[in-house]
Amino acid sequence: MSIYDFSVKSIDEKSVSLSKYKGQVLLIVNVASKCGFTPQYEGLESLYEKYKDDGFMVLGFPSNQFLSQEPASNKEIKFFCQGTYDVKFDMFAKIDVNGEDADPLYKFLKEQQGGALWIDAIKWNFTKFLVDREGNVVERYGPSTKPREIEVDIEKLLAQ
Repeated sequence: MSIYDFSVKSIDEKSVSLSKYKGQVLLIVNVASKCGFTPQYEGLESLYEKYKDDGFMVLGFPSNQFLSQEPASNKEIKFFCQGTYDVKFDMFAKIDVNGEDADPLYKFLKEQQGGALWIDAIKWNFTKFLVDREGNVVERYGPSTKPREIEVDIEKLLAQ
């Protein structure tokens, strides 16, 4: 099983099969608009712009599970991301990343790359998962890891 076996809803509520990303390096991130880490949108967009022509994509999944830091509707989230950070990478509908109602994609991501101290739960907004061109989840980064700190790992996967 790989991430290509999952379908998700775009920010515009359209079904998207992740198989459309076959052959690309992906950075999957749970995001929020009212978080101390929200400025990472700028770094994520910068990575996307720099490497998109090499087969790289960022997938942003808004979640309101951490102190209600993403209370907006999908339409409002899209407007905020585009208007404030000029986000052009792919954004998806708001989901749960933890708990009984966690999106199946996030259940899979956590199974593939557990968290620190054997706790698989997503700790906070802007947890990042790096996926290789074959759909394998190869690394997990905590919220405080800035997008530019992941650049070397992205370059390695793009070179393979």
